Formats: sequence, structure tokens, C-alpha cells
Amino acid sequence: MNAPAVVFYIGPFGITSVVVTTWGIMLVLGVSCWLVTRNLSLLKPGRLQTMLEGLVAAMEASIEAVLPGQAKQLLPFIATLWIYIVIANLTGLIPQLHSPTGHLSVTTGLAVLVFLSVHWFGIRSYGIRQYCKHYLSPTPLLLPFHLISEVTRTIALAVRLFGNIMSLELVALLVLLVAGLLVPVPLLMLHIVEALVQAYIFGMLALIYVAGALQSKQSKGNDL
Repeated sequence: MNAPAVVFYIGPFGITSVVVTTWGIMLVLGVSCWLVTRNLSLLKPGRLQTMLEGLVAAMEASIEAVLPGQAKQLLPFIATLWIYIVIANLTGLIPQLHSPTGHLSVTTGLAVLVFLSVHWFGIRSYGIRQYCKHYLSPTPLLLPFHLISEVTRTIALAVRLFGNIMSLELVALLVLLVAGLLVPVPLLMLHIVEALVQAYIFGMLALIYVAGALQSKQSKGNDL
């Protein structure tokens, strides 16, 4: 895939089309959430409210299945990941636009955000001193392996999403070049399904990593 084109400059920094698209997605999501929550408070219960409540309930249930009792704490973070990645993945369906998640810089940023959030939730629950001790368990000799594991899983998280979305866009492009517009509907359905699946997997992996950071505390509480 070609490097994203620079749209404009802010001082010495070039703002690429990927950054502009990402800003656009964030703006649309922010405005949409504001409008939806404002309207729901003014309107009578209807299909929109029922659909949104069902969506939130489904996300809460998914989190609760992995970390019982932690859904309210983790829902804002995990739900934001799911919603943003779904929209970003589906952006590739719009003519002249590419999915931001089809670029390694975007998926790396998301993976780093997950990395930092895992430790933030762990430190918030344990305290920094107690949290750092689990890297020395069961023996300090395992510290380098724990650190390597943290780095490699972050890299894998970024590369997995990037590779799947980039390959999906390349396959779609090749099929359209070969078959023209003869197979647009199955291709669009494949893109939509893959976008949803990859967003779900990324969010669940992030949730599992957070669960790993909180697991020691829960197991210690059970031992007591």
C-alpha cells in the first residue's frame, strides 16, 4: 500500500490523509454521540433508544463474561475501542477514502493506548508498588520474559489489525480490477463482516490484557 499523501502542513509537520480521516471520524462520532444522547433525553422511548440500549447491554455482557463486576469500570474504554475501530474499518467502503486501520501508524497508536491502559487499570487497582511486584512473580528471574511478553503482544496487536484490514482492501481492489462491478454486493458484505469481526477481536484482546492485569489481585483476594 502506498504511503498516505500529505494534505497540509502545520509548521514542519505534514498532516496526511490518514490523520485527516481519523480526525473526521472522531468529529463525526463526537457530534453523533452528543446529538443522540440529547435527543434521547427529549424524546419518548422508541426504536433508536431500544437499539442503543441493546447495543450497550451487549457490550456490558461481553465485558462481564470476562471480568465479572468490572463492566461499569471498563465499558467506556472497551466500547470506545469497538465503536471507533468499526467506523474506521468501514471507512474504506467510501469512495476515495481508505480505512485508517489499514495503516500501521494508526493500529500502533491503538495498541500503545491499550498497553498504557492495561497498566493504568492495574496500578489503579493495586497501587504502583504492589502492581510492579507481579512482574517478579514467581521468581525475579522471569522479569525479562514478562517485559518481552508485554512488548511482543503490543506489536502483535498492532500488526494483526493492520494486516487484516490492509489485506481486505487489497483483495477488494484486485477483485474489482478483475471482475469490474459484477460482484459488488458480496464484496461489500465481506468487508462489513470483516470490519465487525476485527473490531470485536481487537476489543476482546484489549479486555483480556486488562483482565490479566487484574487477575492477580482477584486471585489473592480469593486466597485470603
